[in-house]
Amino acid sequence: MWFKNLYFFAFTRPFEWSEQDLEKHLSEHLFTPCGSTEISHFGWVNALGKHGQTIVHSVNGNHLLCARKEEKILPAPVIKDMIEEKVAQLEAEQSRSATKKEKEQFKEDIIFELLPRAFSRVTDTHAYINAKENLIVINTSSRSKAEDFLALLRKVLGTLPVTSVSPEKAPDEIMTDWLTETTLGESFQLGMEAEFHALGDDGAVVRVKNQELDSDEIKAHLDADKFVVKLGLEWDDALSCILCDDLAIKRLKFFDVIHEQNEDIDKDDVVARLDADFALMAGEINRFINDLLAEFSVKASDYLEE
Repeated sequence: MWFKNLYFFAFTRPFEWSEQDLEKHLSEHLFTPCGSTEISHFGWVNALGKHGQTIVHSVNGNHLLCARKEEKILPAPVIKDMIEEKVAQLEAEQSRSATKKEKEQFKEDIIFELLPRAFSRVTDTHAYINAKENLIVINTSSRSKAEDFLALLRKVLGTLPVTSVSPEKAPDEIMTDWLTETTLGESFQLGMEAEFHALGDDGAVVRVKNQELDSDEIKAHLDADKFVVKLGLEWDDALSCILCDDLAIKRLKFFDVIHEQNEDIDKDDVVARLDADFALMAGEINRFINDLLAEFSVKASDYLEE
């Protein structure tokens, strides 16, 4: 239940779907396993997994959703070898080179032949929507998976007006300023991990870990015109993370003081514990994102069209 990586997006128009409306529309696009000759399936499952009964689980205005994707795994080298074998056979029999169209047909036939025997990989992607905060927050470390989630939700609802948060000043410039000018807000503390890039496509890349970020060594990298693209942060004695220059949050970790707030809930009451954990986590993430965006002089509500 505890999110570990975040991509978050702001709505450009108010999100006005109720929990009941969401449940109705998502229930029309439930996940079903792949058939023997299908390469992938993508759909919705119960937000709380086997412990839940609904596609949408709502607490304090946060609507939790879960999208499941099944993909058949077909090793590319195997397909390549089989294509080459068929091409060689054709060339030997007909004394000519295979055409591009024939090679494409060979590939299509081979994939169709292998699919019934292929292994499947199933992944779940959780996210929540908070209309009041004007946010959708997705638990993934992959931008493409976040976009896939948004695309599925857009398909279900017919529209999903969201955008990435883009501060007026580039995030990497602001993150570099935090180290050179110590302008980071009081709620945040620097961690001990960072990544720096030099200008240019072939510029140097420096990664440091377990390193004080206000040290002379780090200052030397900054003086050499390197800029920050990833930065370890701690926030409000509640969590730590790695902030990326696209505002993605990686390796999010809540401190014990947060987890302990729900220790009084009976662990045998799984649904109650999941419900409480989600409420606690979403509340902290909402506060964290608001504080983080303030450091970039922007709010999620700024993206609402007038």
